[in-house]
Amino acid sequence: MTQKITIIKGDGIGPEIMDATLEVLAAVGADFEYDFKLAGLAALEAEGELLPPDTLDNISTNKICLKGPLTTPVGKGFSSINVALRRHFDLYANVRPVVTFPGTKARYEDIDILTIRENTEGAYRAEGQTINEDRTVAESRIVVTRQASENIVKYAFDMAVKAGRKKVTAVHKANIMKTTSGLFLEVAEEIAKDYPDIEFNTLIVDNTCMQLVMNPQQFDVIVTTNLFGDIISDLCAGLVGGLGMAPGANIGLDSAIFEAVHGSAPDIAGKKIANPTALILAAALMLEHLGMSDKAVRIRQAIRQTLAAKDRLTGDLGGSAKTAEFAQSVIERL
Repeated sequence: MTQKITIIKGDGIGPEIMDATLEVLAAVGADFEYDFKLAGLAALEAEGELLPPDTLDNISTNKICLKGPLTTPVGKGFSSINVALRRHFDLYANVRPVVTFPGTKARYEDIDILTIRENTEGAYRAEGQTINEDRTVAESRIVVTRQASENIVKYAFDMAVKAGRKKVTAVHKANIMKTTSGLFLEVAEEIAKDYPDIEFNTLIVDNTCMQLVMNPQQFDVIVTTNLFGDIISDLCAGLVGGLGMAPGANIGLDSAIFEAVHGSAPDIAGKKIANPTALILAAALMLEHLGMSDKAVRIRQAIRQTLAAKDRLTGDLGGSAKTAEFAQSVIERL
């Protein structure tokens, strides 16, 4: 039976990089059926809703979604659709791998770090956010539960075992946030005892950021709470050339959504010059999730060869090619 995938092209550059990604998937022999659904500004314009019920129902049916970037206003307007999707489907694990590729603006060689972020609670919960009438005091509530902490730490250790990784680092701020971050740290230390073959250490989040800049090779798998994971995973992306090289996966018990983690880049939308690498790499994560690791490996090798040859690279990678031209270069190497 052919796997059906929900496709959300997204806002801004989303349709351009999604078209390129689907061409790569076809070239590697991924025999999928696609249901194209709307979310974000495109859905608002077409259907009057940012996240239409039909889109949610389709993801519920197919269980797998590949998604382009969606626009979220800063400081005002509607809240994040990405956060809404994660909470609706209980996508408790956000998986963000970064790997050094040749021919990029990577700051270091031989980076291979996997950040696993709790994806549904912590500082990202919408409940409890208030601001007084004269807008002089704002408050927000942080919620961390034992169950969610157990889920994400176990997922990180299981992922380390499955991928043959050697070390898990739990990142926290328990020295100051003694209850919320303290509970996460307590759970991590308890669960680590069940994985004696995996090296385990803990680091305070500010020290982690410094260590990532000074000596990133010491890290293998990082597991942390929602807000810290958001910040750390973007820092890690900077080590390997930026968000254009960073895919993401949102994993739950029943459903999974794979995405490029960068924004919709409205300033270059329609120019067809966006780098599709992050979304293509997200598609590779999707293939692995579906048991097609051989195809995922081929895609990553083709990207690596394209970057090394500096063949039809987009502007952010030092070239002048269009999005489709870069995708064609990857396809020729599959």
